[in-house]
Amino acid sequence: MNITLNNRPESFTQKIITISQLLEIKNFTFKMLVIKVNGKLVKKDEYSSFEINEGDDVTVLHLVSGG
Repeated sequence: MNITLNNRPESFTQKIITISQLLEIKNFTFKMLVIKVNGKLVKKDEYSSFEINEGDDVTVLHLVSGG
């Protein structure tokens, strides 16, 4: 499967993966993440069920707080 992840092309052997699987594969371990798929915000409670498909545009942002 081919997707765009943070404006870069990525290839995966799976045909469909969930956001949770993507985060594990790419080792995104930040606690505060904002994820959009094709411009649509995905809520944290949907990560394990939301499927990423061929050609999707995925953006993963981590929020940083501090002073």
